Amino acid sequence: MTTALPAPAARRSPAPRLRLVGDGPPGVSAGAAPGGRVGYLVFLPADVDPVALMAAHGVRPETAPLEPTTPPSPEPEAASDPGTVHADDAIRVDRDRRLVEVDGRELDLTYLEFDLLAHFVAHPYTVHTREGLISGIWGYGHIGDGRTVDVHVARLRRKLGPAYRDRIATVRRVGYRYVPGDH
Repeated sequence: MTTALPAPAARRSPAPRLRLVGDGPPGVSAGAAPGGRVGYLVFLPADVDPVALMAAHGVRPETAPLEPTTPPSPEPEAASDPGTVHADDAIRVDRDRRLVEVDGRELDLTYLEFDLLAHFVAHPYTVHTREGLISGIWGYGHIGDGRTVDVHVARLRRKLGPAYRDRIATVRRVGYRYVPGDH
């Protein structure tokens, strides 16, 4: 729907024309755009109430949130059952006791190293981006170049030892994937 608004009667200076646009640009159906929606930026004078303006012209403002356009970041494993024990043939992660055992020997991990390994073991074969790990494990948005994740993965690999370090596989230019020993 395209509607041209007349200039306010009290103002005699030439006013810019304002057009309210419905679901899409002229000649393009709403379904043709990705997600079926098109957004527009409309500039109004400071003294104009946009809701009243739309109501005066029969346009109902839409307040529904937009759908996300990026895939959701992985959530930290802490959101699941805290007592979950994930294990493959040699690596055992006990979230209740915050304990990791490799071939029966306990690993001495930092808080973030434990969370990172527990997340990897709980989601085998899933490719995790550095940005997704930063937001999911560290709990904040991407800052810097992702070296934080690389450093923690290197420390984990060192602590896992030569027999198991390859379980955390690098996916070049993307991130990491955990590959259990049962393959």
